[in-house]
Amino acid sequence: MQRQVEFRKSISWVQGTALTIGAVLGAGILVLPAITAGMAGPASLISWLLMGLVSLPMVIVIGAMSSRFPDSGGMATYVRQAFGPDASRITGILMLSAMPFGMPVTALIGAHYLGSIFSWPAAGIHLAAAGLLLVAIALNFRGVELSGHTQVLVVAAILFILATAVLSAVPQIKARAFTPFLPNGWFPVGQAMTLLFFAFIGWEMIGHLAEEFRNPGRDIPVSLGAAVILVNLLYLSVAFITVGSEAYQADDPVTGMITLVSYRWGDMAGSLVALLGFIVCYCPVHTFIAGFSRLVYAQARDGHFPQRFSRLHPQFQTPHVALVSFAPLYLLVLLLSYLLTWDLKPLIAIPSANFLVVYTLGMIAAARILPGTALKISAWGSAALSAIIFLFGGWAILFPLILILVLLYRHRHARNKRSSGKC
Repeated sequence: MQRQVEFRKSISWVQGTALTIGAVLGAGILVLPAITAGMAGPASLISWLLMGLVSLPMVIVIGAMSSRFPDSGGMATYVRQAFGPDASRITGILMLSAMPFGMPVTALIGAHYLGSIFSWPAAGIHLAAAGLLLVAIALNFRGVELSGHTQVLVVAAILFILATAVLSAVPQIKARAFTPFLPNGWFPVGQAMTLLFFAFIGWEMIGHLAEEFRNPGRDIPVSLGAAVILVNLLYLSVAFITVGSEAYQADDPVTGMITLVSYRWGDMAGSLVALLGFIVCYCPVHTFIAGFSRLVYAQARDGHFPQRFSRLHPQFQTPHVALVSFAPLYLLVLLLSYLLTWDLKPLIAIPSANFLVVYTLGMIAAARILPGTALKISAWGSAALSAIIFLFGGWAILFPLILILVLLYRHRHARNKRSSGKC
């Protein structure tokens, strides 16, 4: 059936930049600089720099594919162009199967930061996480324009607070903090890079919003380029200050950020970092919910999901059926987390493993499609890196592998059944 409503093309490069930064930036900015410095010492700065450079080819490929195929299916669309609809369906399901774990867990991490200010019990933390998710769904329901403006304000607040923390800690930098530069040798530098990979993912979410850019061919590359520059400057600045001020030598990684903020805000530092953690966790939730809702819409449009999910709201021009369906799913996961007192760390590993498979498939697809040797090399290199890091995922890699096998079995069974029916 022909769609009566289409996406509103309202995203500018400014909003696109904020949405992209929001997808990439997470609570890791509060703890990873101290953790990596504890592992590799001052040489951890090399880890941050190299990881930023390593992620650059992937960002370039995503920008080229999003501009070439401005479709809400994102990575699933790229895979469809290279390998057909069945591979696209598997890619879409891999991404969406990560959603029930990734979004509630991210919201809970943010709620834990906020709960530390008010000494909330577990029930209060889970209620705060539910509120964070419902606000993100509501803002995305009202339209990407309002959603984009909200993200601009949130990201601007985060950048302001972190920039102020960095500048206020500059007088605390000591030259002796950088010697010895390699206290533990080169191996921890590589270990830190493996850990930092997850601070540099999320760029692909802009692909799901590509249909809603005013000028995808121009604005998507600009959004990605601006986001890459700002994210890398932010990461490197915080990492440099963390090492130079020796703030990472605190026992708790979170305390390192509190030490930096205390140079400007004193005793209020702990509360401010807790509030910052809550806001930072809201950013990826906001952008990923927008991206996931577009992915559900695209999968339904292509016939992989029920057609009702391909409807757009007549007024707000958003995939409202998908967005509304997220709410009970998230609330159920939060309820189970509260009743069963789930450990969050294992739940984080599942979406991470799924997305590494998706990155690998998407980059291989891009390598087959994109013209030019440079783009193909970038795509193959990014695919290889994603596959290598996936192998270090431990038990979590079983989740996407089993899911792929089940989907392939069901596909073959359905194909054999159709063949038998024709006979």
